Amino acid sequence: MLKIENLAVNYAGIKALRGVSLHVEPGELVALIGSNGSGKTSLLRAISGIVEPSEGNILIDGKRINDIPSHKRVALGLAHCPEARHVFAQQTIEDNLHLGAYLRYGKESKHQIQETLEEVYTIFPKLRERSKQQAGTLSGGEQQMLAIGRALMLKPKILMLDEPSMGLAPVIINEVFNVIEKLRQSKTTTILLVEQLAFMALKVADRGYVLEQGLVRIEGKAADLKGNPVVQEAYLGLAKK
Repeated sequence: MLKIENLAVNYAGIKALRGVSLHVEPGELVALIGSNGSGKTSLLRAISGIVEPSEGNILIDGKRINDIPSHKRVALGLAHCPEARHVFAQQTIEDNLHLGAYLRYGKESKHQIQETLEEVYTIFPKLRERSKQQAGTLSGGEQQMLAIGRALMLKPKILMLDEPSMGLAPVIINEVFNVIEKLRQSKTTTILLVEQLAFMALKVADRGYVLEQGLVRIEGKAADLKGNPVVQEAYLGLAKK
């Protein structure tokens, strides 16, 4: 579904990514973990076309998309849910959700889009309760739910989630990750998850990659990464015995 080959990204002479390769199979949830500055967000931004890689290839369904502009990558089924949510604060919850489906209008019936809206409301009942409320008045956790719901309105092939736990209270983090786990179990959406809370990411993931200084240092099944002593000490808060 998604393949990255030897990807490099530079910012003003600083190498954010230095030859990253990874893949995400259809229906998988793959976690990217690593410390701040390891290149996780840079990778998502390169995949979605916000930044241009200096080397390497990005492929979706075997098609190289490096030269495709960001807005046209959305049409390929790529949804990017960025860190800090970035909801449309002055618009209602329902308007935000409909904006997520804007590429579907004219191609699908209103009934089909309404069905997706109902699916999102089923996943996030709080959004249904407050559908006419301005998005900017929501709590951080509710805005995160709205951002994920807005991305799901596209019915994406690939959903990229960047730090969904950022700035949230522990009880809300658990709620958000329960939703992510349900999405993984449904196998209808392929997910690439960037998350600072490694233990939460590996709990819901099928596989994972550890990024350090713009390179993939460790990769494997999520269960294997949870048992890896290096990962345990560096990212899971478990000291060596």
